[in-house]
Amino acid sequence: MRTVFIASSCLTVLLITFLGYYLHPNFYLLFIIVAPVIALGILDLFNRKHTIVRNYPVFGRFRYFMEELRPKIYQYFIESDTDGAPLNRVARSMVYQRAKQQNDTTPFGTPFDIYQPGYEWINHSLYPLSRHAEPAQLRVDIGVNSCSQPYSLSLLNISAMSYGALSKTAVEALNWGAAIGGFAHNTGEGGVSPYHLKHGGDLIWQIGTGYFGCRDKNGNFCEELFAKQASVSSIKMIEIKLSQGAKPGHGGILPGSKNTPEIAAIRKVEAGKTVLSPPNHSAFSTPKEMLDFVARLRNLSGGKPVGIKLCVGDKEEFIELVRTMAQTGIKPDFITVDGGEGGTGSAPPEFSNSIGMSLKDGVVLVADALMEYGLRQEIKILCSGKIISGFDVVKMIALGADACYSARGMMLALGCIQALVCNKNECPTGVATQNPGLYRGLVVKEKYLRVKNYHHATLSSFAEIMAAAGLSDPAQLERKHIWRRISFNESKNYEELHPCPQKQIDQKIMEAIKVTENP
Repeated sequence: MRTVFIASSCLTVLLITFLGYYLHPNFYLLFIIVAPVIALGILDLFNRKHTIVRNYPVFGRFRYFMEELRPKIYQYFIESDTDGAPLNRVARSMVYQRAKQQNDTTPFGTPFDIYQPGYEWINHSLYPLSRHAEPAQLRVDIGVNSCSQPYSLSLLNISAMSYGALSKTAVEALNWGAAIGGFAHNTGEGGVSPYHLKHGGDLIWQIGTGYFGCRDKNGNFCEELFAKQASVSSIKMIEIKLSQGAKPGHGGILPGSKNTPEIAAIRKVEAGKTVLSPPNHSAFSTPKEMLDFVARLRNLSGGKPVGIKLCVGDKEEFIELVRTMAQTGIKPDFITVDGGEGGTGSAPPEFSNSIGMSLKDGVVLVADALMEYGLRQEIKILCSGKIISGFDVVKMIALGADACYSARGMMLALGCIQALVCNKNECPTGVATQNPGLYRGLVVKEKYLRVKNYHHATLSSFAEIMAAAGLSDPAQLERKHIWRRISFNESKNYEELHPCPQKQIDQKIMEAIKVTENP
């Protein structure tokens, strides 16, 4: 093709010259079109970085153009309503409709094959309830027995997404929606920004390994800065991030180019310099030290609930942590379980795809471990990982969670179209970008209502599902209520798939009593 390009270029130049000289001078105007193409091709001939461009001058560039268009073409013209990933069109459309308060009913039956393995459902009752709880009533109390400032948390909240990963307009709209909707907004590990505070929405301040917002010049935890920030009335809980589902066990990098004076001031770092978030905390390195740090933050915050967030990894390490809680009597007020299926944060593909326990397995392990050591009633379990619908909330509470976070659902409510460019600073909807030309397109006064609407509609759906099952309280949800198809002709409920240790203990006690009564 290199030879063909050279030959065709020469022939084209000769032909235009001939036509212009012998027929009419206007033919020379064709050089306005042809000359830039030939010049581009000549540059391509000497291109050392891209073999396709070098071997196929001009035409090779269409490969990169089509590669850029591929996700859009696939999403809008090829994929079905049920096979899109990470979230299919059915889920995305449901969020959009609820956020805009449009008709979200489904015509002509479910689009899913209910006989395919993996299909899940809850059975309704012969005696469904005529009334159900209002979304504002669906709350769980955290820190009641251990904190002087306990918090009543909604069953659905905004998951951890930092200012920096999200735009200032996205953060502001999310917090405003949380303020009027009566639910909480997790700051992410990037610190508390003015956009988190502008509308007074309840905040869960997340502290990661970089200790952004409460670090000294060497990157270590600073008590004075923490106490000052934690005293802000909008901050209702503190969450210590051990790991996240998108990249468990992996640190982060804030490039110097993104470390603007504003972000540097929020994170307490030096502007313009690359900042590393290590994979581990410097404030502790053992279970006992971790729990001491929890107690320390609870005291420094004036008695606000303090918890830990993790994507569950090594089972024995977590069991050791729970055992230490039981032995020392020092406990977090809540544990947030993040699913290994990844989240909104950009991550190396191996970490996103192949490291960390899935959300369901993680919640089961945490709930069962706390139950076995008699700590389940004292420690609340929060969870995050592809929680979009009311039924998603039902499933997680049935498995053992007390409340849920949603990140992608809230982003979709803001207008996210799942363009999958969150890591490129090119988000076309202005949600996950720091490009002023893009984030200014996100109108806060329009979008904050959609966040509130989505939250309200999702919890309304949750309450309706509960009523259909004949349940009046989320605490009544058990693993036996949720069913999963294993094969075409076999289904099992969550209790059969994940036996509850307390029920196993109770069953053994009953068997022992029967043996005693009937020797």
